[in-house]
Parts: sequence; structure tokens; C-alpha cells
Amino acid sequence: MGRVSPSWLMSARELTGQMHSSVAAPVILDVRWTLAGSDPQGYADAHIPAAAFVDLDRELAGQPGERGRHPLPDPLDLQIAWRAAGIDDDSSVVVYDGGPGLAAARAWWLLRWSGLTQVRVLDGGFAAWTAAGGPVASGPPAVRAPGSMTVRPGGMPVVGIDEAAELAADPSGVLLDARAAPRFRGEVEPLDPVAGHIPGSINLPAGDLLDADGLFRPPAELAAVFGDHALRTGPADARGRAAASCGSGITACQLVLAGAVIGLDLALYPGSYSQWCAAGRPVAVGP
Repeated sequence: MGRVSPSWLMSARELTGQMHSSVAAPVILDVRWTLAGSDPQGYADAHIPAAAFVDLDRELAGQPGERGRHPLPDPLDLQIAWRAAGIDDDSSVVVYDGGPGLAAARAWWLLRWSGLTQVRVLDGGFAAWTAAGGPVASGPPAVRAPGSMTVRPGGMPVVGIDEAAELAADPSGVLLDARAAPRFRGEVEPLDPVAGHIPGSINLPAGDLLDADGLFRPPAELAAVFGDHALRTGPADARGRAAASCGSGITACQLVLAGAVIGLDLALYPGSYSQWCAAGRPVAVGP
């Protein structure tokens, strides 16, 4: 990380070209998911040909509990999921979801945390794919040869609950919260027992990163959005420490992805607000 790299994203047109290229086609993962849960039925109804479905709730998260609603999965469990999808250590992987990119960003982050480097997100997800006239398939996942990937955790930075508290309280640090503004302000809370946010955190709703078509905004616009929220690109030693949080560590990954596109390094707080309030930590409301 630490450099401008729009190559973390892939357009529907580019993916079509790669699927018909003479070189090895990428492993394609469908990780459609909403706050209501994973969407295997959506995959069965229509998906990108050759895509493997990965269940975010069962395979890309551990059991909910004191670590939050979507804690990081056990590395060995994650390795089983990646191998079942046909991923090897040298695989090129493209991930997509229904469109907003929240679940796809989580898969992108976990693949990179696992040690893979050739991982990209289909910009705009399945909605962009169908809008571009991309072919679709239906039915259950096809039987595929298992991969041989070995998960080597630690490829992406994380912070725990105490370090998140320190970042939020430190004038030179930034803890972003990717949830929608009404949830951040504590006006509504559909999932966690206490409404509000981590004191000192700054709200940057993930939706602010996207344009009207659900695609990531151009790098210059993304840089302006982060700049409006106390984060600017430049030498790492001049930027201070920063991390992304959300409700349970899913949506925050989209902030990490957008930061990577413009060369801004963000750690992830996997437990996020669900761990914070479950631990009885103090909660703030309002802007």
C-alpha cells in the first residue's frame, strides 16, 4: 500500500477481456450480502459465469460474540474457504457483490490479509456487470478443483479495541466510522444494543465514496472526500495513524479499499462498534 493504485478496482469491460484472454483467467468470487445476511439465492438466480459463491456470514467471519458481530475468521477456516473456491497462492482473484461493494471489499481485505497480492474488486459489482451486458449463468455452484492456497495472516494492518480508543482520543490519529450518518449520530440502531458511536471517531459514510451509478468516484474526488474528514495523502510519516471502523468490520473495508486506491493506508478495526458497545465502553451520540 502507500501508493496510488486504481488497479485495486476492475471494470466490467476489463473483466470480460480477462475471461476471454489466452492467459489464465482470474478466480471470480461472488460474495453478495446485505445487512440481512448472505445471498446464495441471488447467486443461484444469476451470477457471472465460473464465479464461486462465498458466504460472508459463514466463511468470511467468525462466530459473533464478544469480538463483535463479524469478527475475523480463524485462519484455518478461511484457508478452507479459499481452497474450496479454487484459489492457489499465485492466483489472481476478482471479487464482486450486488453493487455497493461492501461485501466485496471485505473479501478483498481478507484475501490480502491472507497473503494474496493479486486481488481486485469489480467496480459496481453485479449491477455494473449486467448493465454492461455481461453474460450470466444460473444454478448452483459448479464442482471445481480445490486450490492449494496457504493463509498467512497479517498482510493487512489491524487495530484492537484499546488501540481504536487511543486513535479516537489522539489529536494526531483518526478513527473513521463508515456507517450511515443516522446510525453514527445515534438516531437509529437496527443491529446493536446501544445507539451511538465511539467517542472521538469521525463519520465518513461509505456511500460518500460512490457516484450516482454505484461506482467508486475518481481518485481525485476520493482524495477530497478523505481530506474533508481529516485525512490527506502524502508521506506516511506526515499523515499520522488512521483506522476504519463501522458496525461490525464489513463496511469499514470499503474505506480501506478506497484509501488504497489513492495511496492512503488505513488499518481496520475488525470488532468495530459492535465489539465496542458489547464491551460496555462509553458511547457518544450526535455529530
